[in-house]
This record gives sequence, structure tokens and C-alpha cells, in this order.
Amino acid sequence: MLHVDMDQFLAAVELLRRPELVGLPVVVGGRGDPSERAVVSTASYEAREFGIRSGMPLKTAVRKCPDAVFLPVDFPVYEAASAQVMQTLRDFPGATVQLLGWDEAFVGIETDDVDATAQAIRDAVLAATDLHCSIGIGDTTVRAKNATDFGKPRGTFRLTADNWLDHMGHRPTKALWGVGPRIAERLASLGIRTVAELAASPDEPLMAEFGPNTGPHIGRLGRGEGATTVDDTPWVARAHGHETTYQRNLETADEIAAALRTLADQVVESIKAEGRACMRVHLKVRFAPFFTKTRVRKLAEPTYDPAVIAQTALDLLLGLDDDRPIRLLGVRGEMVAPEGGYDPPRTHGRPGAP
Repeated sequence: MLHVDMDQFLAAVELLRRPELVGLPVVVGGRGDPSERAVVSTASYEAREFGIRSGMPLKTAVRKCPDAVFLPVDFPVYEAASAQVMQTLRDFPGATVQLLGWDEAFVGIETDDVDATAQAIRDAVLAATDLHCSIGIGDTTVRAKNATDFGKPRGTFRLTADNWLDHMGHRPTKALWGVGPRIAERLASLGIRTVAELAASPDEPLMAEFGPNTGPHIGRLGRGEGATTVDDTPWVARAHGHETTYQRNLETADEIAAALRTLADQVVESIKAEGRACMRVHLKVRFAPFFTKTRVRKLAEPTYDPAVIAQTALDLLLGLDDDRPIRLLGVRGEMVAPEGGYDPPRTHGRPGAP
């Protein structure tokens, strides 16, 4: 199977609109103003040479590269470009496409020459969109996804059971798709710091640390094991959330209550479009300067009432008993399951993620 990943996607789309910026360090994020509170969505490869990475505060990015060009995020433009890319993949003869986000997808295809097919897909995407992509080839989704990093930019790389540990074994566990910094820290507490150490670990300590299902799953990631077929079943959302980073800290009770009501209104608008009411409210709060906490509460009964959602979020916030100024609030509404329940969960990924 193949994992197709667009190179520096948002920045690349912007460079098509502004060809005069080609070759310059370009940073896309927020409203394009590095003096504001916002984070980097994508940095061009030239900007990455200065150490700028996705998720980094724009204020940090501008310190690393004062001469970088900062551009605002333009969601409709990226969505249109993404739709064109994904349609190109679907139109490829015999392809089954599983979306992972705006800029990446798994592609399953029967072929006698997978390398030639990967090149043909790269050529088709470039011809249709003027955008470049990299492709990972693997015998599982996990190996294909991790292989793409070795092929970037504009290249192809293959990882299989035979060469997995040769290329991945010495790397830290956080290099694995599905293992973030927090999981990596917990693995390190078990003495597991590299992919090879994770691959060799028995399930028992992983189950004790992460639980009977998640523990073995993490162990399988270390061995590169995963799905061997591409699933193009439409993705069904379990929740919708909205969050805002405030340019000025929220300090008064009235400001906080109003902000939560605005977020609750946005959540209700999203879940009404799904036709499934909210059954759990998730709160995310970031206190100044940068302390983040999350809480969740199940509602007595499902609702579309933004006042109930906002009040529940406020109650969760008050339960933290923390009066520090607030720089970010997020409210997420977890919806009742669709009729018939959810399909078996995929390994990772969701469409529409930047």
C-alpha cells in the first residue's frame, strides 16, 4: 500500500498564489501577524532550516527567522486544493483511498510494479494541482506512513518487515506514527527509548502502563504492524470542538462566561449539522503563561442547548479552582453514536485535519 503526503502543503498552496515568494522562508499561521498569539500551521522547507516547526508560537518563529514571510491561514483555499488532490487519487485506476487529513491519504492499489505506480501517482498529482507529494510504500499502514518521512521531499521510500528495524530501530519511539511525546515519556519510564526496544518489549509491562488494549497496540507500532488493507469507509465524527487563543488574557468572570457561550454556540452549530446531540462536554483551558488542563463531564441527557453546554464547561473550569488569567479556551461536544454505532476504529487519522 501507499501513503501519499503533500510536501509543505499549506505553504506550497500559498507559493502557487505568490510565486515571488518561492525560495524564501515562508510561515503560515494565525492571521499572519507574528506579534499575535497564534501558532505555525506550516513552514516552508526554507523556514524549517531555521528550526521553525508546526505548532510553534509565531512569536518564537519570528525570533528564529526575523526575515521570514508570515501569511494568514486561508482555510477555503486549502480545502479546495485538498479536494483536488484527493479526487486525483480517487481517479487513479484501481485505487482505494483512505483520507487521513487535508494533505495525506493511504492508497491501496493492485500493481506489479509499486515503484512505477508511486511515480505515476506523484506525476498525476503534480499535473492536476502543480503540487508535489512524497510517497511511502509499506506492507502495513504503519510502515507506509513512517516510510514517507524518509522520502521527503518529492521522493519515495519503502519500509517492510524485512527492513523495518534497519531504518527505524535506532530512532526514538516518538518517531513512530501514533506515539507522541507523552507516550514516549511513559515508555522511557519503562526503560523503552528506541523503536527496537519497543519492538522487543513483552506486552505485560505495556499493559500495566497503558491498559490491556492500548499497551499491546503500542507494542505493535514498535514492530511496524498494522492494517494490511486500505479502508475507504467514510469517516464518522465522534465529536466537534472549537477553541480560541485570546490576544488578551481573560481575567473576569463575565469575560470567561461570554467566551464559553460563544464556543458552545459554535459547537452546537457543528453537531446540529451531524444530527446528533451532545452527550459529553470536554473543556480545554490554557492558563497564562502556558499551563494546559483538560476535563470532561457526561451530561444527564443529550442536548443541543448551548446554555447547558456552556454551563457545564464553566462548572468544569470552576472545579479546577485556578484563578490564573486564561489565554485559551476550548469546548468540545462528544455526540451520541450514530444508529448502528461506529465502525471499528481505524489506527489513526481523520479527514479535514490541517
